[in-house]
Amino acid sequence: MLETIKNCFKNKEIRTKIWITLVLLLIFRLGCYIPVPGINSKTFSEAIEGQSFLNIMSSISGGSLANATLFALGISPYINASIIVQLLSVGIPALERLSKQGEEGRKRIAQITRILTIVLAVAQALGIIINLGLNGGGTSAIKLSFFGEDSSLGTTGAKWFAAIFLTVIYTAGAMLVMWIGERITEYGISNGISLIIFIGIISTAGEQLVRKFTQAFVGIDGGAAQPSVLWEVLGFVILTVIEFMAICAVDLSERKIPVQYAKQVKGRRMYGGQSTVIPMRISGSGVMPLIFAFAIISAPAMIASLAAPDGTATTRINEWFSGNSPYWYGQLIYTVVLCVLIFAFSFFYSSMQFNPDDVSKTIQQNGGFIQGIRPGKPTSDYLKKINNRITLFGAIYLTIVALVPSILAVILSAAGMSTDLISVFSTTGILIVVSCALELDKQLQSQLMMKNYKKGFLK
Repeated sequence: MLETIKNCFKNKEIRTKIWITLVLLLIFRLGCYIPVPGINSKTFSEAIEGQSFLNIMSSISGGSLANATLFALGISPYINASIIVQLLSVGIPALERLSKQGEEGRKRIAQITRILTIVLAVAQALGIIINLGLNGGGTSAIKLSFFGEDSSLGTTGAKWFAAIFLTVIYTAGAMLVMWIGERITEYGISNGISLIIFIGIISTAGEQLVRKFTQAFVGIDGGAAQPSVLWEVLGFVILTVIEFMAICAVDLSERKIPVQYAKQVKGRRMYGGQSTVIPMRISGSGVMPLIFAFAIISAPAMIASLAAPDGTATTRINEWFSGNSPYWYGQLIYTVVLCVLIFAFSFFYSSMQFNPDDVSKTIQQNGGFIQGIRPGKPTSDYLKKINNRITLFGAIYLTIVALVPSILAVILSAAGMSTDLISVFSTTGILIVVSCALELDKQLQSQLMMKNYKKGFLK
């Protein structure tokens, strides 16, 4: 990948795209540090601890959600809107027709996605603010700091004024992040949304590593230096390298189904006769099943917090649906439910991405066949069986990815070590980073290939 980047800087047009991308990413990172009036960031950060889904969203936003800054919602509303539109395109005929109308259809779907992004950003901002800030207690994360540093939200009118004000701010921040992502895709390199997620996770881990080194050599919060923290950093680096290697090995692995095309004579020319393959990746669904599973399992706790922020039942629901139950059977039930959701979403997402009937029909129409398998329904059944097997292994792989941080946290806690690095840069985050890095490398290589192609020959 380093050689690819070196070659890209030699090309003026690609180099310009890289600089545009870096400038837009810098704007995104600056927005992650712009404070929002009326938020006690320390209390807000403490409030989201122990909520798995919010922790993942915070890492994707580069820690902006934990710090309650302008880009607190990050790119998550746009991601959710894109997923919803993609799912609805399967069940709603009008959206399905739009998805097949070429460039014009894609523009209309993009406009629908933007409108849905605004709706989801408003809903998400209100949910987080009411859940974490308007509980009316002394630990409220929201203070009217623009009226006075310690102005409390004592009245109902003040609470809802603060909620509306902050909802507008956070919704505007989410739309600005979406705009930055679209501009990167249009004028920069690779997919802008993927790069924003990549930079967010990397920066979050980087900030935590800097904090650890400061704690080891200087000390934090007036405390003395703790050189023993370096062993935690060393263990984390070694573990991260091992995880990178394992994830790359699985992410790049695929099952290749050979397809043979019969020779066809048209006029004076002969077509076909070549062999090709159908690549079926083990992790074809990427990290989406994990995000879906964490979102669903965290929903009951968020809904309960909106209904009764200070209730005892809400506390119990938060324990059971965040993996922090004090009882062993509570942890077991949470783990089992999470695994079931990952398996369910893996098969669901796989069925959306790969349709054996369509692939079989395309192969048959082009005069192709899989050796040993008859064209038509037998080919479709064969592809479906292979896809189900690969999806099963992919679901097991994603389940292991989801459970590794919890297992490591238990081991480190038993050994009396900190779990800060594991919680910030979890295996899920590493999976997202690896996928985005591999996608970036492919995009750079394809652009190099296009620029070096001249008059039908490679330069």
